[in-house]
Amino acid sequence: MIQWTSRVYVGEGLRKKKDKVIASINKRRITHDIYCIAFASQPDNLFDIMNANELLWPHYQKMDIRILGLAKGKDEALNLVKDMLMEIYNNTGAFGVREYFI
Repeated sequence: MIQWTSRVYVGEGLRKKKDKVIASINKRRITHDIYCIAFASQPDNLFDIMNANELLWPHYQKMDIRILGLAKGKDEALNLVKDMLMEIYNNTGAFGVREYFI
C-alpha cells in the first residue's frame, strides 16, 4: 500500500504537476520519468529511489511504501535526496531519516 508523508518533497521539474502526479501514482497509472523517494526497504540504507512505474509490480503492491519525495528524472531525484539529507542533518545533527519524518 502506498502512503504519503504529510510534507512531500518535490523537485523543480514537478512543482506545477505535483497533484496530478500523485493522483496518477495513487490510481496506478503509468508515468514517464517520475521517480519516488521512499523510506529504505533495507535497514542499512537511508532511502529507496525508484521509478514510479515499479510501484505497479505485484511485489510492491504487497508492501507498505511511504513516499517522501517526487522528482522528474533520476538526476533530480539524487539532488532531492541530497537536499533532504542536508535538511535532516542541519536540523538534527544526525541522519535519522525515519525519526525525522515520523
